Amino acid sequence: MAFVRPWFSPEVVEEIKLLRRMTATGRIATSALFATLLVLSRSNAVAEALRLSPVTRAVVEARLGEYGGTDGEREATLKRMFVEAGCGEHVSEQRVRGAGVPNVICVLPGSSDRVIIVGAHFDRVSAGDGVADNWSGASLLPSLYQALRAEPRQHTYIFIGFTEEESGLVGSSFYARHMTPEQVAATDAMVNMDVLGLAPTNVWVSRSDKRLMYALGYVAKLVDTPVNGVNFERVGSTDSESFARRRIPSITVHSLTQKNFDAGILHSWKDKLSVIRLDDYYESYHLHAVYLVFLDHYLAAPEMSTTRGP
Repeated sequence: MAFVRPWFSPEVVEEIKLLRRMTATGRIATSALFATLLVLSRSNAVAEALRLSPVTRAVVEARLGEYGGTDGEREATLKRMFVEAGCGEHVSEQRVRGAGVPNVICVLPGSSDRVIIVGAHFDRVSAGDGVADNWSGASLLPSLYQALRAEPRQHTYIFIGFTEEESGLVGSSFYARHMTPEQVAATDAMVNMDVLGLAPTNVWVSRSDKRLMYALGYVAKLVDTPVNGVNFERVGSTDSESFARRRIPSITVHSLTQKNFDAGILHSWKDKLSVIRLDDYYESYHLHAVYLVFLDHYLAAPEMSTTRGP
C-alpha cells in the first residue's frame, strides 16, 4: 500500500515519517514532542500538500441553524444534508435495536480497504434545543464530507450520525458491536465530535489515542489554531468509547471548559443557538477538515494501521 500520493515532495514525506516515528511508541515526553512539532510546522510544505475544498462559513452556519425538531426530524435533516452535499449514492440508514430512530451513514470511498470513521450524535435531551450537544457536531458531518470529496483519498471515510447517545451510547454501541473482525482490523481511527463551538477546540486526552492526539496537535500548529487538552470525566461517556472497547484508535474533540461547564449549558434550557461562538465553531470545522486529510497519509503506513492504541 502506498504511503503518500505522488504530489508529496520529499520534504513533506520526511516530515510525516518523522512524526510517525515520534508517535509510534508513545514514549516521547509530551513537552519534547510538541516542541518538535512546532519546529516542523513552521514549514508550509505539508499544509500546501493537504488538498481539500472546505465549504464556506455561511454553509456551516446554515446547517447549524437547522437544529429544530424531534430526534427523528433531526435524523431526516442530517440525511438530507448528506444528499445535498453529494453523498446521495452512498448514504444509508442503520436500524438500531432498541432505538426509535436509526443511525445515518454516509460513505466516501477511498482507493484502499483502510477506513477512518467520523462520528457525532444528533439526538438531544428534552431540555433546551440541543444545539451545542450535539447538533454542533452532527451538522458538521456533511460539510466535512464535502471538504474531502474533491480529491482522491486512500482511506474510505465513513461519516456517521449516531442515534440515542444521550440514552447510553445506543447508536454507536450498536454500530461498533456489529462490525465484523475484518472491519475492525481495517479501521485505523474513529474521530468523534461532541459539543463544539462553546470555546476553542479541545481534546479529551484521557479518552483519546495518543497517536491521534499528537497528530491533531501537529495539524493545529499547521493551521495556527489553538487546541487544549481538557478532560471532563464528570460529564459521562461519549460515542468514541464504543469503538475504543473494540480497540479501535479513537479521539474525542469538544469545546468544554470549566467556565462553560459551570454555566450549566449542557442538558439544560440554556443549550440554544445563541451559546455558540461562531468564530470558534468555524475554526473547529476547518481544523477537523485538515486533520482528516492529514490522517489519510499519517495512518496509511502498514506499521501505523496495524498497531492498536492503548
